[in-house]
Amino acid sequence: MKAKKITLIILGIVSLIFPLVIRSDYYQHLVIIALMWVVIGSSWNLLAGYTGQVSFGHAIFFGTGAYTAGIFVTKLGMSAWWGMMFGGIVAMVFALFVGWICFRLRGPYFALATLAGGEIIRLIVTNWESLTEGMMGILIIQSFRSKLPYYYIALTLAFLCVFVIYLVMKSKWGYYFVSIREDQDAAESMGINTTLYKNVSLLISAFFTGMAGAFYMNYMAFIDPQVVYSLHYISIMAILVGIVGGVATTLGPAVGAFIMVGVQETFRSAFFGLAPKWISQAHALVFGLLVIFVIMFLANGVLGDWGKIKRYVFRIKASN
Repeated sequence: MKAKKITLIILGIVSLIFPLVIRSDYYQHLVIIALMWVVIGSSWNLLAGYTGQVSFGHAIFFGTGAYTAGIFVTKLGMSAWWGMMFGGIVAMVFALFVGWICFRLRGPYFALATLAGGEIIRLIVTNWESLTEGMMGILIIQSFRSKLPYYYIALTLAFLCVFVIYLVMKSKWGYYFVSIREDQDAAESMGINTTLYKNVSLLISAFFTGMAGAFYMNYMAFIDPQVVYSLHYISIMAILVGIVGGVATTLGPAVGAFIMVGVQETFRSAFFGLAPKWISQAHALVFGLLVIFVIMFLANGVLGDWGKIKRYVFRIKASN
């Protein structure tokens, strides 16, 4: 336990001084994106990993938060940072609607319902041009020219998300979430209002995902429905982050976020220009192979099976 606390303190110090030491905009950008995925992955993990409600529709909440921030600028003439404050709240409103419909279903039917819901919302946003500008997307002016403010905002958001979820899972709600995941019928027989607590888990998850979407709008300064409501780039990526890092672990999604962003960027840049350009098109294939490897050999993810990884590594060193 003491070693774990020391490790967390070291990680905290490194994260605080990173942009002051590494001045490259490129590497700061990668870490900012990874921190955003820490928020999304941790939020998905709360609903799917801890509560057992596997969602293929987290793009709904991410896109809603992003468009809330964008509409605050284009339609209301307000700062997109006000939109960031309300992005999570508006995402929660959408989550209430999603929960009201989808929590009537269980297991794969719930997952398919969230997948269909995400595509429906994407089509609505695409065609509601008077509000969302449709396929033209929303373009705003960035508030800061330096990446330093964005880095610390993303870091704060990631810390708050992980810390709040940690506290929730240590509370009575956390025990209710896990009991629903393990056996919903048994939880109901014990007097737990499973529909209520599934919705509570969904609301918390949607709030932080919406905040991440609103941050994305402020940081990238441009969004369109094909990006922020994308099944592949948002919803599936959120699942991969959780699976690779470790489902139902506090810091697993954080580990998974940095791994997935690192792998994605390595292949997107064709190993930073050292490999043929066609390699840049292979990142989806590599994601699939990585997930297959994790499922076959690290079923609990990198963090969940960290003890197994250490034993395997030390065994190799001993044999050498």
